[in-house]
Amino acid sequence: MKFKKQIYGMKAYQPGKPIEEVQREFGLKEVVKLASNENPFGCSPKVKDFIVNNGMNFAIYPDGYAQELRTAVSQHLGVDESQLLFGNGSDDIIAIITRALLYPGVNTVMADPSFSQYSHNAEVEGAEVRKVPLKDGKHDLEKMLEAIDENTSIVWVCNPNNPTGTIVSDEELSSFIEKVPSDVLIVLDEAYFEYITDPAYKDTLHYVEEYPNVLIMRTFSKAYGLAAFRIGYAIGQSKLIAALDPVRAPFNNTALSQKVAIVALEDQQFIQETVEQTEKGKQQYVEFCNKHGLKYYPSQTNFILFEVKADSDVIFQEMMKRGFIIRSGNALGTPGFIRVSIGTEEQNRKFLSLLEEVLKEQGVLA
Repeated sequence: MKFKKQIYGMKAYQPGKPIEEVQREFGLKEVVKLASNENPFGCSPKVKDFIVNNGMNFAIYPDGYAQELRTAVSQHLGVDESQLLFGNGSDDIIAIITRALLYPGVNTVMADPSFSQYSHNAEVEGAEVRKVPLKDGKHDLEKMLEAIDENTSIVWVCNPNNPTGTIVSDEELSSFIEKVPSDVLIVLDEAYFEYITDPAYKDTLHYVEEYPNVLIMRTFSKAYGLAAFRIGYAIGQSKLIAALDPVRAPFNNTALSQKVAIVALEDQQFIQETVEQTEKGKQQYVEFCNKHGLKYYPSQTNFILFEVKADSDVIFQEMMKRGFIIRSGNALGTPGFIRVSIGTEEQNRKFLSLLEEVLKEQGVLA
């Protein structure tokens, strides 16, 4: 069959192992997943109440334009409804962007390591991928500018970055956007936007108004705790959104997901509490790293990437045997490190206690 030549040898995205698989493999009754940066506090109780108390006609297609959700998000952000594009998670938005703007003969620039789906989708479209190594865990914006040429179509800024959790400051970002050619789309991936507490970050919505080539991505999967419902969205100038929209699948959000996203958006107290608890949990890991002299990246997300001074895959396996699923740095382009989603206070405490045991067994700690 006549497959695209560029997909030969490509591997599908490998998510964190599911809880049920780990339970079966190791005969465990309880397993905690700290691999996919999900919200350990779940979602707003109002969402659960809505699902229990509201029926839906499952035979009817969802609103392809997501009008009710569009109105709610536009009012929440203070943008025009025509400035929004909704997707089946941010992954869908990335696929829409790359399908619309990438093809053989053009290139796309991104940090390395960063979110894998930028390069994956670019490769599917046959575009050249230009990866610029991080500098101290952060985007090297100067080098990224140098990588841009007349054939560059998209530049990606994952802010905060996955897997390091670091941010690009407002001052750095402003200078960068100003220098990027106007015919290059700048995608600001802000999946972890709600978790940012560093004052060096400023809300980026004003860039959309000032620059026709800036597109911001955000999601309901992380802080809102709605990963199972797959709702991501993009914000850009109306002309840019209109150009991308024909690539979007006709019914790419379910009717139920649209409804629960509206309910979740209304409960900003839940988001505030989530961020506060996440910050406390993050401090548990910082204290652990400082105690044992382990390098870590200052994270503005709900995960932390830190050094284990051992084979990341070994630590990954040993922690999985003990009932905790994490991500090995080997799978993220950061060997010798592990990425751990921040859990509840009790989950964090138990995890770090077991990790201390494992690191002693591996000869890392005395």
